[in-house]
Amino acid sequence: MTWPLASLIVLVAALAAGAVWWERGRPSSRLLALVAALAALAALGRLAFAPVPNVKPTTDIVLLSGYVLGGAPGFVVGAVAALASNVVFGQGPWTPWQMAAWGVVGVLGAWLGAVSGGRLGRVPLAIACGIAGLLFGAIMDLSTWTTLSGSHTLAAYVTIAGVSLPFNVAHAAGNVAFCLLFGPALVAALRRSARRSHVVWHPAGAVVPVLAIAALLAGSAAVAPEPAAAGSSGVDYLRAAQNRDGGFGAERGGASSPLYAAWAGIGLAGAGERCGAPLTGYLRRTGAAVHGVGDVERTILALRACGASPRIGARDLVADLRRAQRADGSWGGLVNGTAFAVLALRSAGAPRSSAVLRRAVRWMETRRHADGSFTFTGARTGPGDIDVTSGALQAIVAVRGARTDAAGRRAVAFLRSAQRADGGFPLTAGGASNAQSTAFAIQALVATGSRPSAIRRNGSRTATAYLRSLQTADGSVRYSRTSAQTPVWVTAQVLPALSGRALPGVRDELRPAVRHLRP
Repeated sequence: MTWPLASLIVLVAALAAGAVWWERGRPSSRLLALVAALAALAALGRLAFAPVPNVKPTTDIVLLSGYVLGGAPGFVVGAVAALASNVVFGQGPWTPWQMAAWGVVGVLGAWLGAVSGGRLGRVPLAIACGIAGLLFGAIMDLSTWTTLSGSHTLAAYVTIAGVSLPFNVAHAAGNVAFCLLFGPALVAALRRSARRSHVVWHPAGAVVPVLAIAALLAGSAAVAPEPAAAGSSGVDYLRAAQNRDGGFGAERGGASSPLYAAWAGIGLAGAGERCGAPLTGYLRRTGAAVHGVGDVERTILALRACGASPRIGARDLVADLRRAQRADGSWGGLVNGTAFAVLALRSAGAPRSSAVLRRAVRWMETRRHADGSFTFTGARTGPGDIDVTSGALQAIVAVRGARTDAAGRRAVAFLRSAQRADGGFPLTAGGASNAQSTAFAIQALVATGSRPSAIRRNGSRTATAYLRSLQTADGSVRYSRTSAQTPVWVTAQVLPALSGRALPGVRDELRPAVRHLRP
């Protein structure tokens, strides 16, 4: 057997293993779309900088994809980027080597994310990208030595590596420069995109005893809502942003989307307002065609919040959701998906004693970190995620009710410790505050028995005061001090928190009473 043939067989086996790894994870349609977009971006980066030898942002994009999303997604981004860009540069025996080399870079990024807890700063990330460039070059030197060299000796490899060294150094230097320029921004964007695109909640942590979680989530007793700020008009903003078809876009005047319409319904109902026939009709029309588990969960929650049935014609969304549960009790192997499935089924009338729900809660308990938090990927390492932890806690409260133990108190302590001096909560501890994470944290703490007016840390302003500080003149709520993105989505998720209400399904009532609060 020749060296080129042997190396090709090994490469094909490695790439096939990577593909199986990705497929066995059963990626959601939204994660698939995000990975595809990143692969396209990496390929485009290679094309855009083609005139500059070996200087291109592709390696950075691949490494940072793995750093945020994990090993399998990072591997796929790298492999697909190589294959796609070679449609222009030309396919050949080098293609599988490039696919494998960039795939390895994606896995390296995932390893860095795991060992660092996702906390690397700009400079360490840039250094990692530079090293990844040298690693890529070393692998490609190996490909030349294996497939094109007549002599497969160490001296031959050293000669090849010496000739390519200037190009590999240029690659590494370019990686460092690109990462210093956009690395942290891309990481933040990926984290937000991954979480928000799943409007359900994702996995986490360390194994904790069954009772451990029930506790934290204690507190199904109603909590009196904190009055909204005088003159505020979040509800009025949503009403004005509603489109003629009854739906909502990301902002006023934007094209209607089932995602934003569902959250608008949940937000209006959580503020004590009626959804109205146009919105309910839109949810039913679009809900008949949803397929992803997250879309089904969100549609059920919105329909129940609006007082409508989750049965649309011959389709029973609740039955569809039940069938999607895995044997281990989870939905999609994700804490987010499982938490929202629990809330959706509870909102549709499933009793707390339901074996389906209790199996789901037991599975979530195995994903909890020792500090009571949950993480985005479900790994046993990494910083706790405020959004994911808040959703999981509400789901467990919905099933376990008001019981508290040491693990429960740790989870509450985790959320409270993450609160910033401005009163808000970040996506992960130590980050910048944002409205959506703050709203979810308020809802989780309210579900465990806290009053909104008491959610403050060490004398800081209250979380609700932080949310009100982000409200603009037209009533919409900004995502953060520096961003006003997707105002319909943000405002809709903030309204229930300002009204002191948890997510639908946490308590026994199937639909909140209409109280006409005006947060």
